[in-house]
Amino acid sequence: MTNNLSVVINSDAQQVWTMLREPAKVAQWHGWETDDLAAEINQIYFSPKVVEDADHTSLVVNGGDIFTLKPVPTGTEVSVTRAAIDHNSEWAAWDEDITQGWLTFLQQLRFALERHPHGKRRTSFFAVPGGEDSAIEKLGLSNVPAPGEPYDLTLATGEEVSGRVWFRSNHQVGLTVHNYAEHGEGLVIVADQPTIPEIRPDGGSLVIVSTYDLGAHQLEAVRGHWDKWRAENYPTSDPPR
Repeated sequence: MTNNLSVVINSDAQQVWTMLREPAKVAQWHGWETDDLAAEINQIYFSPKVVEDADHTSLVVNGGDIFTLKPVPTGTEVSVTRAAIDHNSEWAAWDEDITQGWLTFLQQLRFALERHPHGKRRTSFFAVPGGEDSAIEKLGLSNVPAPGEPYDLTLATGEEVSGRVWFRSNHQVGLTVHNYAEHGEGLVIVADQPTIPEIRPDGGSLVIVSTYDLGAHQLEAVRGHWDKWRAENYPTSDPPR
């Protein structure tokens, strides 16, 4: 089942549009830190194939997916409409991954605008293979409260964390975390990935940790907790990046 690719952001449409049309701003919510993030952002959002609507309410990105901005009483509704799938394309097998990725990135966009509109994030990302239990289950996140509600728990990583549930969907959980930012909160998203025959037959999961303004020691401690848990539970997986 595909999730609803729509969020309401407590910001005006012009602020949202700026986050979509300035590369440095896009880097604060799209994906995670990698050596090729800038090139990926340029390819998706700033290639010649990208089409901007004159009134800044619609953006067709490279690949045909469409961002739509709609003012609502509580801010701006931002939706992504997927392009029709080309079953002959090399990307066809990854179509649901792309859909789930947009859901993750929309939530990161909302978080960036509502919590750290002028901040610079630092991320830690890793992916793990599937198995009998998903990463959401192994981390103890299956029964977190409803979105917007506070939580206080000890993760399977050993960290004691608290904050609010940022969102929940069919395959993803997002939590704000008090000690992931010097001021305010950081964000962690855990997303379980579907099986892809002959490519990812057992499914998998990914984790994106977004921190803000932590000192080097604090940042290393956060990353250390996650890496230790990954290595113990998924010894064949790659370290965070």
